[in-house]
Amino acid sequence: MLTIEKLNDFGADTAEGLGRCYGNEALYLRLVGMIPAEANFDKLQGALQSGDLDGAFEAAHALKGVLGNLSLTPMYQVCSEMTELLRVRTEMDYTPLLNELLTKRESLAALCAD
Repeated sequence: MLTIEKLNDFGADTAEGLGRCYGNEALYLRLVGMIPAEANFDKLQGALQSGDLDGAFEAAHALKGVLGNLSLTPMYQVCSEMTELLRVRTEMDYTPLLNELLTKRESLAALCAD
């Protein structure tokens, strides 16, 4: 079961995230629990694999907003870096950043499943 303590250990700024949810812990945990299934992870991965930097930027930017609003700092930092590189259409191998983001998503999913 997902808890504030587990999210703190994950590196989330739960005080900030809870503040955005007006202190409603149940709402915050429910929203965080939806993140592993967020469709933009798959859109980002697919766009990067096909070389669609515009599509990758849109997916990364959407993820950055969601992750930032929930203060999921470890994921937000990686996604933010990707977003800024994609914003200027940097041609590079995004695999290491994508893998880091997906690994963190898997870690979050495990916290939600426990």
